[in-house]
Parts: sequence; C-alpha cells; structure tokens
Amino acid sequence: MSTTPQDTLLDAILPHVPFDGWSPSAFAAARADAGMSRAEADAAAPRGALDLAIAFHRRGDRAMVEGMKASEMAEMKIREKIAAALRLRLDVMAEHREAVRRASALFALPQHAPDGAKLVWETADHIWTALGDTSRDVNWYTKRATLSGVWASVVLYWLGDDSPGAAETTAFIDRRIEDVMRIEKLKARVRENPVTKPFAEVAGRMMSRVRAPDMSRVRDLPGRMSRVK
Repeated sequence: MSTTPQDTLLDAILPHVPFDGWSPSAFAAARADAGMSRAEADAAAPRGALDLAIAFHRRGDRAMVEGMKASEMAEMKIREKIAAALRLRLDVMAEHREAVRRASALFALPQHAPDGAKLVWETADHIWTALGDTSRDVNWYTKRATLSGVWASVVLYWLGDDSPGAAETTAFIDRRIEDVMRIEKLKARVRENPVTKPFAEVAGRMMSRVRAPDMSRVRDLPGRMSRVK
C-alpha cells in the first residue's frame, strides 16, 4: 500500500502527541521530522493536527475492518460479533492510548465536537457494514446510533481501565451490549402487547417512510466520506 504525505505526517506526529497533544506545536514537529516544507504539510493536512487526529481515527477503523475480515465470526451470535468488533477496535488503539486520550479531549471541544461525533458514527457504520447489515429503513439509523453510544462509552471506560489485559473493559462491553438487547426485547413486547400494539403499529407506519441515505447520490453523510473498501 502506498504511503501518502498525510500518512507520513501522521506517523511523524504520533511520538509528539503524548507530550504536546494534537496541537500546532506537535504538527510543526511532525513536519520537521518528516522533512516537509510548510506548504507540503499544509496541503496534506489543511487543518493541521486536527486533520491528523481524524486520520488517526480512520486508520484505526480500517485496521478494525481488516481484523474483522480475518476473524472467525460466522458462528457467533450478533451480540458476540459486535463485542468482538469493539474489542478489535480497542486492540488497534492499545499502542497509542495517550494519543486516543488526547484525541478524546480534542473532539470534546465545542468547535471540534461535530468532527468527533462523525467519527464515532463512522466507526459504528463500519462495524455494521462489515457484519453485512442490509437494513435500508429506520433501522439503518437506529443500529448505528445505538452502537455509536455504546462505542463512545466504551472508549471512555477503556481510557480509565488499568486492569490486566483491559479485562474490566471487556466485561463493560458485554454489559453495555446486554443493556441494548434488553431495550430491543422491550420494544418487541410493546409491539406484541394488545394494549400498546395499536400505538406501535401507527409509529411503525410512520417510521417505515424513513430510508437510509443513497450513498451514490448524497455526499457528506455519516459513514459516507471514509467508507472502508
């Protein structure tokens, strides 16, 4: 695989991030280490370290998807597949935990929160896509929104987990997924209950009009710009 100037800058900035964060000073140091002119570096990452932090996250997503393809998941239940995917994503980040911590702080800033939310959504989208999700109705959105919430909470828990092999995070992932499954079971009971069924059917008819985005025609939607191939 060919290395782009942005890849080169990303590799160069990672040793500086634990000390300087995803900052202009870290970006300047990376540019110097990579032997790039300022014009070359600005062309590769117009927003400086912010663009490299985004590239760092997306590199992790690509590695996760490759790991999922290489894993034996066919016989797993869907909740087990999701848990395995989340653990793979954490394994990808393990070498650069402080860079992840600094990125979490960066994307918590109000001016960068939209980028952070998009990245979380992209991770959820990549997981569902890699698992073969074929939903094109409102479930396309609810699956990704729910998994986005799970992933965001897992990252924060993992950053504070010092247990051997992140065992406590693994248990946390299982609990969070179990919570989601309880919600799905509750929704099923609501649809089946004679009292609530009419209301659920009305809501279902309304939501049936919702469709997943047509990626061939619409750009810049969550999961569109960085689809893993």
